[in-house]
Parts: sequence; structure tokens; C-alpha cells
Amino acid sequence: MARAEKYIPTEKAQAFLDKVTDAKHDRQIINGLKKFLDDRAPEDMLNFYTQEEKAALIAIKGTEQDIESRMPVKITRHYYDLAKNSPPLQTLIKASPAETFDMQGAPDPGNQMDYSPIEGLIHKYELGLIYVASTCSAHCRFCYREELIAKKEIARNDGTVERKGLAQILELVNYINKHNDIVSTNGGRHPDTGREKLREILMSGGDPMVLLNKNLAQWFSALADAGIESIRVGTKELAFYPDRFDDTFFAMMDDFHEAYPEMKFRFMVHFNHPDEFLQKDENDNFIENPDGGLVWVESTTRAVKQLASRNWISIENQAPLIKGISNDAEALRIMQRELKRNRIENHYFFCGRDIIGHKAFNLGIEEAWQLLNKSQQGLSGVEAHARLSITHYLGKTEVVAVTNEPMAGVPGSENGVVIFKLLRGAADAHNKGEVAIVGRNPDAIWFSGYEDRVIFDEAGLFKNSMKSTSSA
Repeated sequence: MARAEKYIPTEKAQAFLDKVTDAKHDRQIINGLKKFLDDRAPEDMLNFYTQEEKAALIAIKGTEQDIESRMPVKITRHYYDLAKNSPPLQTLIKASPAETFDMQGAPDPGNQMDYSPIEGLIHKYELGLIYVASTCSAHCRFCYREELIAKKEIARNDGTVERKGLAQILELVNYINKHNDIVSTNGGRHPDTGREKLREILMSGGDPMVLLNKNLAQWFSALADAGIESIRVGTKELAFYPDRFDDTFFAMMDDFHEAYPEMKFRFMVHFNHPDEFLQKDENDNFIENPDGGLVWVESTTRAVKQLASRNWISIENQAPLIKGISNDAEALRIMQRELKRNRIENHYFFCGRDIIGHKAFNLGIEEAWQLLNKSQQGLSGVEAHARLSITHYLGKTEVVAVTNEPMAGVPGSENGVVIFKLLRGAADAHNKGEVAIVGRNPDAIWFSGYEDRVIFDEAGLFKNSMKSTSSA
């Protein structure tokens, strides 16, 4: 079998790569449930799962409801120390039999494979999302990428059934160059897709920050040499293991900036609850900082300050609103205020995705909208930037409004309406801003809950009775 062609860095990239050093990181990870169920976890962690919880998990081990067949279990020592006294964080990280009570959901949420021209790339709008890692330091139980993390086989457009693979540098660089050449020679738009230049890449997975500095550096320099203008790094490492953001990482980032000064970075971080970054006193209350705001976890604030000190790096938080974790308006208010105070923008909150088992996690769409709006009462305009988004297969969609009053003379609006607005079309942006209006359904946790009460749909969100309602 012929060897796959290897990507050769440019001379400038190689000079940068030669400077990069790696550090060893001891995340003290516990992989899987076995050590907890067999009482072989570290002594202070043995009570993380109650005897009743362990018995329930053992009872479904090896059955169709086996938790680990849906999503692997994984936790770091740092996150355990935060979660041991925090019910919301325990809900986020601990396996529960409720996850597999109802296994309805989409095997490929958002029909991502419709937009995957090469392995490991999802190309929508002017943005490409690439899978560069297939794990994280710990695993959120509601993970939107459970099909990737759990290494599940999914149906592809050519009829084959395979696991999702990771992006490869050479193949991706060749795709970017080819796409952008075609766009350039066709007046700024691709003749087939209507897309503009591919100018931004979101590195995701899994979590890119589980990679070594040298691996990250290879990706960064290759993307820069391919003409990418901005790199997003999607990560929850500030919650799971903030010490990953160490001196060697920032030295690598600074060396990269020296070599490629025009490249911008956006760290798309993922905090679900203020317990993930704020210290508490013995009475379980957040601690007032005499200089203003609240006291942060030391390792987290150190990493955030280092990121924020570099004017070519921005930090944005985005997170889903999940049952039992973030359905607390006061906690969300504190989180948004403290993030903004510490130079982390509040980007999006999401309604839950239609993953396998999503009914164990998703809040009602209308409840999520009311929750976010209540949480932003008392916030300043700049603190309350976050919008509520839900990912339709056509593209990112905002939940704009939920009314309590009917629209006069409009059948179907007797109990009020929900207004959706398409923020971005997955193929291109031609239908950006188009809306759909539906009659309210407090039980709806996905678009399918509104199929029988569509009032107006210029966006086509409910066209063909929801293409992706394998999710319903």
C-alpha cells in the first residue's frame, strides 16, 4: 500500500516549529465507570457516585441501556474537585441511567455529513470546522459530538457506514487552496455553492487543547500558510484542566504571532455554570472580591488573564442550556457578569441539540428563551450580548421571541407565538434574517415540536416536515 503524502511545512513554518516545546501534563484522569463501580477510584473520590447510583448503573451494564455504549465516562481531578460539592457540575459529568431511557435522536446531528467535502471538515458559510481530536480531558454527558467521541458508525452520503475521522493537514490545505482559487477566479463566489472565500477555521473535535503544543503549532502554521485569516479554538479545557494553558503554550502562541502577526485567534470557551470557575466559601457561597466582582479559581483566572493580555486573541463563551445544569437564571446572570468582567464575551447560549438520548438533557425551547431573558435582567447591555440559538440543519437559528399574547386575527396564535430567525444558512448566507413563526408549545424541545403549528415560514425551517426529524 502506498504511503499517504506528507505535508511539508514552509520554511517560515519550520522556523517557528523548531522553537516549540512541549510540557508534560498530569490531568489525573479517571477513564470509564469501572473504578467507581469497583470502588478502586482514589479514596477521596469513592463517594462521588452514591451506592444507589452505582447499583443502577451496574444493573444496566451490558444491556441496550448501557451508559458507556452511548457516551464514554471521563473526569479530571481538577473537575472532580469543583464538582464534588456542586450538583449542577455533577449532573454535567456523572453518568446517569436517565441518559438511555429514551434513545431517540439523530445519529448525525445537524446533518453535518451533508457539508463534509473531505474527512474531518464541515464547511459552512465562510467558516470551516475541523475535527482535530476525538476526545476531551473530561466528557460532558450532553456532548453534541457523542457520535465522534464514542466512535460510532454513521451513514455517509455515498451510502457507506463508517466512523467519523479526523482532519489531515495536507488534505485540508489542498481543499482550502482549491476552494479559494475557484472563488477568486469567479468573482468572489464559488460557482456551485455560492460560498465566499474560506477564511476562518474552527478547530474542534473533541478538544484541540488535549493536543501537544507541537501538534497545535503544525495546524496553526499550516492554516496560516494556506491563507486562513482567523483561527477559532473550541475548548472546555479552562473548566476541565486550566493548567494546560501553561508557559510553554503561551511561548508557542507568542512565537506564532511573531511569525504570523496578522493571524487572529478566537478561543471559543465553554463554561456552563459559574461553579466551574468561581471559588466558594464554607457555606457554599461565592466569595466577594474586595476589588470588585467575585473570586475566581486561581488556575482558571491565571489562564484567562494570560489569554486576555494578548490583543490578537479574543475569548468568547458559548454553552447549551441543559436540564439540571444551567436552568438557573441567577447562576446564569452571575456567569455572564463575571465572564464579561474578565474579558470573556458572552457569545451564544444554545438550545439542546438532537443527539442520541437528547430528551434526558434538553430544556423546552420556550423555557430556555424565558430562562435566558430572566438571567439578563439586571445585566448591562454589554454583559447581555448572548443570544439563544438552536442549530437547524439549514443553519444556526436564533430564538428571537416568545409571546404570551395572541396575534390578532392570526389562526394558531391563540396561546402566543415563537419567532425564529435564520442567522446563517449552512450552504451560504442568502437566506440570513428570514424568519418562521409558530404557535407556542411549551413541551417542544426540538423543531419537530412545532411542525403542526406553523403560521409563517419564509426561512423554510419546517419545509418537508423537517428533514432531520430522526431527531424527534
